[in-house]
Amino acid sequence: MKYVLDSSVAFKWVVPEALSDKAIQLRDQFRQGIYEFLAPDVFPVEIGHALTRAERQGRVSPVDGFVLWTAIMAECPKLFPSVSLMPRAYAISSQSRTGVYDCLYLALAERENCELITADQRLVSIVQPRFSRIVSLASVP
Repeated sequence: MKYVLDSSVAFKWVVPEALSDKAIQLRDQFRQGIYEFLAPDVFPVEIGHALTRAERQGRVSPVDGFVLWTAIMAECPKLFPSVSLMPRAYAISSQSRTGVYDCLYLALAERENCELITADQRLVSIVQPRFSRIVSLASVP
């Protein structure tokens, strides 16, 4: 089974926080070949952004930050060019009044006919009424 994997889930693989246990369980199932993960090609940049923000917050040391980024990239989802996703991502962004980066993941899930798993509860609450393909990490069994 394939899923679009939001960077917020992969971040939890390496930085302990709420729902990290569920994120790690998904990663382990990915390693076993149970799931295939997809993401737009902004995924590595978003992971880098999240890790450097965690550094500034004192949650990750600057030395560890890049090591953690490398660990996630070693198990990176299959990446898809964001340029081809932009027309639909832009439309979803305009419609839902949410960030276009998030909407790249939604557009990919729609195009690939699969669900997007995210730890971003705010995003879920904003788009789920109009976009049923989004699944909160909290609701993953």
